Amino acid sequence: MILVVDSGSTKTDWIALSDDGKTLFQTQTLGLNPQVLSQEILMERIVNNFELYKNKQEVNQLYFYGAGCGVAKPRQLITEIFQEFFSEATEIVVKEDTYAALYATATEGISSIVCILGTGSNCSYFDGQDIVQKIVSLGYILMDDASGNYFGKILLRDYKFNKMPQNLAQLFVSQYDVDSESIKNNLYKKPNPNTYLATFARFVIENKNTPYMQDVIKTGLRLFIENQVLQFDNAQKIPIHFVGSIAFYLQKELTEVLDEKGLTKGKVLKRPIDGLVLHHKDYILS
Repeated sequence: MILVVDSGSTKTDWIALSDDGKTLFQTQTLGLNPQVLSQEILMERIVNNFELYKNKQEVNQLYFYGAGCGVAKPRQLITEIFQEFFSEATEIVVKEDTYAALYATATEGISSIVCILGTGSNCSYFDGQDIVQKIVSLGYILMDDASGNYFGKILLRDYKFNKMPQNLAQLFVSQYDVDSESIKNNLYKKPNPNTYLATFARFVIENKNTPYMQDVIKTGLRLFIENQVLQFDNAQKIPIHFVGSIAFYLQKELTEVLDEKGLTKGKVLKRPIDGLVLHHKDYILS
């Protein structure tokens, strides 16, 4: 059995394939970001999934693409967890989520820029063969422009600083717990503060047609494009692909901001798992 896994900070998609490429089962767990979660929490999220627990001895290959796996130490942490849980696996490959986005959107031999806009954000250059990463992400506190957690921070700050229009502020407080102690508890005491912040992105999407939210959205997208996409000299000559719920649900605004910069939008996928599975099926059957 072959497991193909795409993991963000919020959720993880698992698809099991037979040795001849047929889908055996699909399942989902909470996100498995080893940069923000402890070994105990990571293992708990895997163990508590019935399909994974039932089939753990059948897995002989595991291909995991995850947020937080671009750094050696977190990558090693989650590799060791997989080695313990899937003890019969003879091949375990752990790569950062950028590779999942690449395999799902890019075409071999054609240069492109591949971006992630979900709970977090990232951007890489694909030269047709290899990934070029100019910037190492410093995570949700310092980077992640235009991500779900970025928009969550903006909304909470604007609400607390009384910068959010009154009608939206009333709606905001009716839908979310914005008590200061609750916010601080989620940010500084509970695991996954980045995922917590990203829960507020739904409010951005649902109210995206208001003038205030248009400004919030486009300011975030412009920051992402200026800081990430335009770091590559030929950005205006090649397609720019996007993966993630923020990119998917804000396609209109994304297209408008790309047009402002003379950039070409490529594929936009809500999640990369389907394209990722096709990539691995081609590998299995070749």
